[in-house]
Amino acid sequence: MPSPSSFSPKFAFAIAFSFSLALSSSSHSPLPFLPKFPTNLSLELFSSHSSASRHSSPSPSQSIAADLLSLFGSKHDAGRIPRDEARQIRSCLRFLVPPASDSLKGRRKISEKLIRTKLDEENEMVWWPPAPVMELARLAVDSGGDPGTIQRALDPTKLLVPDVEGLKKDKCELTRTPNGYRFANKDLNSYFEFLFELIVERAPSVGMNVSLNRYDLFHGHLFLASDSGRLGILFHAREYPAYERKRFPYNLGFCQTGSTVIYDDSMNLRNILWLAPLPSNVTKAWLAPGTLVVLDARPGGVIYEKLVPDYVDFVRTVYEDDFGEVVVDVNYLNLDNVAPGERIFIC
Repeated sequence: MPSPSSFSPKFAFAIAFSFSLALSSSSHSPLPFLPKFPTNLSLELFSSHSSASRHSSPSPSQSIAADLLSLFGSKHDAGRIPRDEARQIRSCLRFLVPPASDSLKGRRKISEKLIRTKLDEENEMVWWPPAPVMELARLAVDSGGDPGTIQRALDPTKLLVPDVEGLKKDKCELTRTPNGYRFANKDLNSYFEFLFELIVERAPSVGMNVSLNRYDLFHGHLFLASDSGRLGILFHAREYPAYERKRFPYNLGFCQTGSTVIYDDSMNLRNILWLAPLPSNVTKAWLAPGTLVVLDARPGGVIYEKLVPDYVDFVRTVYEDDFGEVVVDVNYLNLDNVAPGERIFIC
């Protein structure tokens, strides 16, 4: 393991900054059975803003994140974004599910097809998810973005995070806490499991191969958007790149042991955004369909310039709490012979 002096100043600052944030309080009071602070060391520790900033003027990164969400909102919201800024943002979007050209018409046309392909069905599952997901999305907006809306949907039964992929052997604490939870409605767990698997299936279409394992894609951060309360998840792939003296000379602790994730240009694509459909907070109408998109953080693009701070630019991490109130982590653990949804652990 390299000594602290072997880290670059930028990386050393990120470590110190992250640990100081881990000791700060969150902006909302979680239910008694939910964890309050992160405890694991990973690239996630280098991607945690202080929640207190939400109660003051938005930072530049929060402003651009809000504009990005607006582009996926109602036509009115999207129309408020300056044309040049909208063009810059769109140039950094790599869609895993194509946008619905007209959300309501698109929903009707697909449902009326006599022969539907697997691709059609998967797209519709993102645009217009099953009823339990739609209900949770509406509750989130109707509550004004109250994290308790999500927390109350969890089954309070504690689930011990299982020893998968040699976690205990490597002394790796992969999740925030040793215990997790699931949603009381099993269809919600199955849906989030579907999202992880869909990302892996479609990632090659945007130039990245992703694996569901402890080093690559295993978690996402569920948030409620600051302005609207819209339900979303920011997934992070490429979580533990392998230590390599020239490519990635950084030791990330026990969870990095055994990693075969190569640090390369695919790190630009590690941030993946899912948004639930957006309901109106006035009527029962739906203003926008769901989306699943990779945020391309290539150097020179607006995602890299505005959403990736310079002290973590080497890992291309976009901060989940720039988008809103982070409520829980959604983890996918590689368990064999389990029922649909039972690979999901909420921490």
